[in-house]
Amino acid sequence: MADSSTRRRVKLYMLNEERQWDDRGTGHVSSAFVERLKGVSLLVRSETDGSILLESKIQPDTAYQKQQETLIVWSEGDNYDLALSFQEKAGCDDIWEKICNVQGKDPSLDITQDVIEESEDERFEDMPEVAHPIDLPSCELNKLGEISELFNSVLTSPIRREKLALVIEQDGYIKKLLDLFHMCEDLENMDGLHHLYDIFKSVFLLNKNALFEILFQEDVIFDVVGVLEYDPSQPQSAKHREYLQKTASFKEVIPFTNKELVYKIHQTYRVQYIQDVILPTPSVFEENMLSTLSSFIFFNKVEIVSMVQEDEKFLMQLFTSIMSDKSDDDVRRDLVFFLKEFCTFSQNLQPPNRDNFFKTLSGFGVLPAIEFILGLDDIRMKSAAIDVFSYIVEFSPSMVREFILKEGQNQEDDDLLINLVIEQMINDPDPELGGAVQLMGIIRLLIDPENMLATTMKTEKTEFLSFFYKHSMHVLTAPLYAITAEEKPSKDDYQTAQLLSLILELLSFCVEHHTYHIKNYIISKDLLRRVLVLLRSRHAFLLLCALRFMRRIIGMKEEFYNRYIIKGNLFKPVVEAFKANGNKYNLLNSAMIELFDFIRLEDIKSLCTHIVENHMKDLEHVDYVTTFESLKSLYEQLQDKLKDKTGFEGYVINTALSLRNNRFRRDQRALEEEEEIWFEQEDDVDDGENIVPMSDMLKPKLDSDFDQFDKIIGNRRVKDQSEMKDSPPARIINKTNSPINISLKSSPLTTSPVTSPERPNSPGSPGSPGRTGTPCPTPAGSPATPVREEKVNNTIQGKRPGLIGLVDYPDEDSDEEEEDNSDSALGPSPKRQRLAT
Repeated sequence: MADSSTRRRVKLYMLNEERQWDDRGTGHVSSAFVERLKGVSLLVRSETDGSILLESKIQPDTAYQKQQETLIVWSEGDNYDLALSFQEKAGCDDIWEKICNVQGKDPSLDITQDVIEESEDERFEDMPEVAHPIDLPSCELNKLGEISELFNSVLTSPIRREKLALVIEQDGYIKKLLDLFHMCEDLENMDGLHHLYDIFKSVFLLNKNALFEILFQEDVIFDVVGVLEYDPSQPQSAKHREYLQKTASFKEVIPFTNKELVYKIHQTYRVQYIQDVILPTPSVFEENMLSTLSSFIFFNKVEIVSMVQEDEKFLMQLFTSIMSDKSDDDVRRDLVFFLKEFCTFSQNLQPPNRDNFFKTLSGFGVLPAIEFILGLDDIRMKSAAIDVFSYIVEFSPSMVREFILKEGQNQEDDDLLINLVIEQMINDPDPELGGAVQLMGIIRLLIDPENMLATTMKTEKTEFLSFFYKHSMHVLTAPLYAITAEEKPSKDDYQTAQLLSLILELLSFCVEHHTYHIKNYIISKDLLRRVLVLLRSRHAFLLLCALRFMRRIIGMKEEFYNRYIIKGNLFKPVVEAFKANGNKYNLLNSAMIELFDFIRLEDIKSLCTHIVENHMKDLEHVDYVTTFESLKSLYEQLQDKLKDKTGFEGYVINTALSLRNNRFRRDQRALEEEEEIWFEQEDDVDDGENIVPMSDMLKPKLDSDFDQFDKIIGNRRVKDQSEMKDSPPARIINKTNSPINISLKSSPLTTSPVTSPERPNSPGSPGSPGRTGTPCPTPAGSPATPVREEKVNNTIQGKRPGLIGLVDYPDEDSDEEEEDNSDSALGPSPKRQRLAT
C-alpha cells in the first residue's frame, strides 16, 4: 500500500520526438507503491479521475538528475525523456531520497551514479557529448562521404555543434575543403561535389558567426558560392558565380573614397544573395539555425548606413546631382535607386539612430529632392521617390508637416509637395492602383491628429489642418466633383471607381478626426450631395463607400449635419438606391438597413421625423425587418408628446418663437435662450471666397414652419384670434424670465363682443384716463359666446385656466404703464432699466 505521507503534487512532462517538453498533466506521486525484486516504481495518478499518468520502475542503472531543487529528470529509451516538477521543495527532496536509497547513492548528489564500475572508454561512450572530443577526418577525396556524414550527425546536438565549429575554425578546415572543391571541379567528380555541397550546407547550419567571417571573405566567398551550385537535388548545376561576377555589376555613380564601405556593400549583397537565392528554404526544424546569418546581414547594413551618413561630402554631391538639370536621366535614376536602398537599410537602425539619420537627410535636402522627382515624367523614379517619402513620413510626419508649411509661404498650390503627392495618387497608371493605395496611407498619416507630437499638437492641428483644407483639399476632391457634376457618374470604369473609393476613404477619415474643418467644407461645398451621386454607380464597392461616408456623418450625431441633410433632402438618393436594390439580400441592403436602424436606436429625432414624413411611402412595404415600422412608431410617439404640450398658451409661445419677423411686435432687447445658444455655437463656413455665417445657410424657413404648425393645431388658431380684438398686449414670460411683448390683434371672424379687462388703476380700464374698453362689433345673426369670452378674459387677466402659468400679468408691470413712463420726463422706468440690463 502507498504511504500517504510521501504523496506529493507534481506536474509530469515528457520529451517528444521533436525534442520539446510536452505537458502530460498534474497529479500526485508516491515512491513506495509496489515492492519488486529490482526496485520500487514511481507512480503518478491524475488528480481528476485517479487514472495512472506514469508508472516508472526505479532501475539501478538509470541516471536521474535533480535540477533547480524542484525538478527530477531522467531518460527511458532513446527519445523518451521524463521530468517531474514538484510544487514544493520538500516533496522533491522526499522523492529524490527514495530514488537514492533504491540505487544506494548519496542523496546530496545532483546526479545519481551508476553502481556498475565501468572503464573510461565505456563512460565516454555513454556520454559522448560531455567528454569525447571530435576528430576530423583528413581532407581527402576518398573521405568526403565520411566528412559529410560526420557533419550531419552533429547538427542534433548543441554541444557537438560547438565542438565541431571550434575545430573547423582552428584547423583551417574550410580552405582545405575548398581546395578539394577545385580538384573535384577540374576532374568533374560529381559525387565529390555533391558531398561538398552537403558539407558546406552543414557548416551554414552550425550557425556560428566566426565561421561566417571565414566563409564571406573576399577571396573565399565565390568558391563557397561555387560549392553551393552543385545541389544533389537539382539535375543541373546553377550559374550563381556567373550572375554575381558579370550580370550583377556594381555601379558607382558617385565614387566612394572609403574602401571599407565598398567592401561592406559588396559583401552584404553577396551574402544576401546566398541567403535568399542559393540556400534552400529552411524547414520547420531548421528555421532558427540560420539566425546568425540574418544577424550578420543586419549588422552589415547598419555599418553601411553609419559610414555613408558620416560622409557629408558624398551626401552633398548625391542630392546636388539628383536636383541638377545637367544630370542625365540614367544617372539620376541610379542615384534615386541608391537613395531608396540607403533608406531601406536605415530601417535596421534603432529609433534614436534612425531619428539622427532622417535629420541628416533633411539637412541635405531630401524633401526638396523628392518634390523635384515627383515633378518629372519618369515612372520608375517616382516610384522610388515615393518609397523614400513613405519611410520619412512613417517615422517623422511632423518633420514633413513643418516642411510643407514653410514652402507654402513662398510657393503656389500646384508646386506644393503634398499636392504633388495627391496628384500622383490621382494619376496612378497602375490599373489596380497599387501606388495610389500607398500614397493614400501616406496622406492619412500626414493629416492624422493622433500622431502629432504633444508639444506641438495645438500648432499642427490648427496651422497644418487649416493649411491643408485651404490649399490641398480641393486637389483631393477634384476628381469627385468632376465625375459627379450630373445626376449619374460621368465616368464609371473600374480604375476610376477604385480611385473614388480611396478618396472617400480619406474623406471618411477626415469626418471622424477633423470635426470642425471637414464640417465647414462639407456644408459650404455641398459635398455629401455629390458623394451620393455615386449611389448610381454600377460598382457595388463604390456604392458602399458612398453610403459609408454618409453613415460616418450621421454617426457624428451633430445637429448641423442633420439640418444640412434635411434641408437638402439628401435621403432621397439613399431611398432610391434602396428601392433599386430591391429585395436582394446583399451587403448594400444590410448597410442601408443598418443606417436607418442607427437613427432609430440613437433616437435622432430630426432625421426620424424627416424620413417618416418624406420617405415612409417608399419604405413601409419593407416588412422583412422591423426597422421602418419602429421608425414610424417612434415618429408617432414624438407627435403624441408634441400634442400633449400644445394648448392655447403653448401655441402662442411656439408661434412667438418661430416667427422672428414683423408678424408680431416683440421686445427687440430680449434674446431667447434658444437664440443665445444658436449664436454662441455658430461657426463660420469658408466657401472658398467669403466667410458665410452658418446660421444664414441653415436658417429655417419661417413661413413654412408656421404653416406646418397650422396643420397641427388645425383651425383653432383662426378661431382664437377671431375672438380677440384690441386686447392689451400680452406679456409672455420665456425661459430666461425676459418679457416678450406680443400684440394680439382682432380678426374679422370675431363672433362675440370682447371688452378690455377691467383692472384697477391701469390705463385702459373704465374710469381711468386713457383708452376705454369698447365692444367689438358683432355681425348680425352671429350667436354670442359668453363662455369663450370668459375664458379669454380669464387668460388675459392671468388666471391661467387649465395650464401652469406660462402667461403672467403682474399688476405693477403692464405694457401701457411702461409706454407712459417711457414718454415721461423722468426717463425710462426702473423696470425698463432692468430689462435692458
